[in-house]
Amino acid sequence: MERLQKVIAQAGICSRRKAEALIARGRVRVNGEVITEPGTKVSGSDTIEVNGQRLDKEEKVYYLMNKPKGTICSVSDDKDRKTVLDYLPKDRRIYPVGRLDYDTSGILLLTNDGEFTNRMIHPRYHIPKTYTINLQGMLSPEDVQTLKSGLKTKTETYQPARVRILQKDYTRDRMILELTISEGKNHQVKNMMEALGCEVRRLNRKSFGPLTAEGLKPGEYRRLKPHEVKELVRLASSAEQTDSGARRG
Repeated sequence: MERLQKVIAQAGICSRRKAEALIARGRVRVNGEVITEPGTKVSGSDTIEVNGQRLDKEEKVYYLMNKPKGTICSVSDDKDRKTVLDYLPKDRRIYPVGRLDYDTSGILLLTNDGEFTNRMIHPRYHIPKTYTINLQGMLSPEDVQTLKSGLKTKTETYQPARVRILQKDYTRDRMILELTISEGKNHQVKNMMEALGCEVRRLNRKSFGPLTAEGLKPGEYRRLKPHEVKELVRLASSAEQTDSGARRG
């Protein structure tokens, strides 16, 4: 037996929190009966409907893709731009885990597992992600220390990041660095660099947790191995427990 909101989230309909809201508003039926109590337990044999649509039990799938520049992380686009789903199989409904900007390349996860998606993108889970950044402008040693200590702007506070300088080009006032962050705020890397007076020329997400897109050309993908999925979930659970302990302390 599982909680109703968890089953809905695992089916990829929405997050668990949104599922709870749908249940409270009477938009969910179990075996034809309207359910308004989010904690209701259901079994695999129960028929569940959300907004009048039957919840199909589908195999959970997990993909790793090397996202090319010039694609959007969306199921569709009203401007008719290429989406990451144009590269994936069409035999089942899947969606991106989080987003990379249109002009950003690199590792991207896709799935039909809503609970897994929530664990990967929710701020409290702190999955580390490493980016290779080609900058116009040079970070000073003080800027690097600010990133390592935790950057604060007028509108945002960013958690401490790991920084590794790869290359400096004083002639063209450019540098290349690796930045590892554990958050997923909108346009975070670009906003952090802009706050330090630099412009991101090219951005590539090199890793997501322990995973990389090594061996995959832009636009290519592969299925995640079961042990890789388990490791990502383990990382998220470990980070959540650490964060909870820090808050209690």
